Amino acid sequence: MKISNVLVVSPMHKDIQWLLSEKKIQKNFRYLPEDQVAEHDLEWADAFVAFNIKTQFDYRHVKWVHSLGAGVDSFLFKKEWPEHVLLTRTICSFGQRIAEFCLSYILKDIQFHDLFHQHKLEKRWEPMTPGLLCEQKVMIFGTGEIGQTVARILTFLGADVYGVSLSGKEKEFFTEVKSMESYEARLYEMDYIINTLPLTENTTGLFDSAFFNGVSNVGFLNVGRGASMDEEALLQALHNKQVRFAVLDVFHNEPLPEENQLWQHPKVWITPHISAVTTPSEGVDCFVDTLMKLEENQPLANKVDILKGY
Repeated sequence: MKISNVLVVSPMHKDIQWLLSEKKIQKNFRYLPEDQVAEHDLEWADAFVAFNIKTQFDYRHVKWVHSLGAGVDSFLFKKEWPEHVLLTRTICSFGQRIAEFCLSYILKDIQFHDLFHQHKLEKRWEPMTPGLLCEQKVMIFGTGEIGQTVARILTFLGADVYGVSLSGKEKEFFTEVKSMESYEARLYEMDYIINTLPLTENTTGLFDSAFFNGVSNVGFLNVGRGASMDEEALLQALHNKQVRFAVLDVFHNEPLPEENQLWQHPKVWITPHISAVTTPSEGVDCFVDTLMKLEENQPLANKVDILKGY
């Protein structure tokens, strides 16, 4: 594929411009914030590079769209995609970042950090034996690159890790992988549930009342997409003690509105979509690598399957 004109649309477009200038790539670049993109910019471009797009642009004139994030639901979810347009996504340190994010909260839980902090405030000396990772069962929804990295790190530290995917195909680092139709038999055994799934028609509202009825005293961590979780169902599950605590990095509406009940709940930890941040340098490196492979007709590991949505 021959690429001459590249349109970069991102809140960090100035950082990307500086980094790409250092690469000395012989292409015509145009850098814009999202609210300044016009139809003639898309007609000019061969490639469209963007992050977290909220506008529904017409991509029919471009040959290639590259997402600077791991997720592509802002391009595909409930939208029609031109069949002739290639879509790729960024693959970088997301798996490592998400794995460490999840590990930090799991360790905080089994080491009783919050409880001991409360005891400290009360000047209360009450020894308790912390748990061990090798005693924990974790179920990860999503067994792709990110899910596998999380599984690898947790497994290395001794946890018993189960996976859930559409196919149920066995993957390395998982004790067992179940399909979307068969995971419920294992659900009640889990100590922690981690969602890394992309947002698709199949994953929207997956974590609902019926799901939470199948767990008991579990820690729930959502680092996938906010729309995969029913917030009211989670709040009810917390009230019923089906969920012991929840760590939420993604939400249906972002930023999370001030009036949302999740802010006030003592067993909910909220982070502002930072579990897998794309740094400008990582985004540029993946884009350049994809561009080179594309022009040399090499296989692309980050090509998105439009039908699957990831």
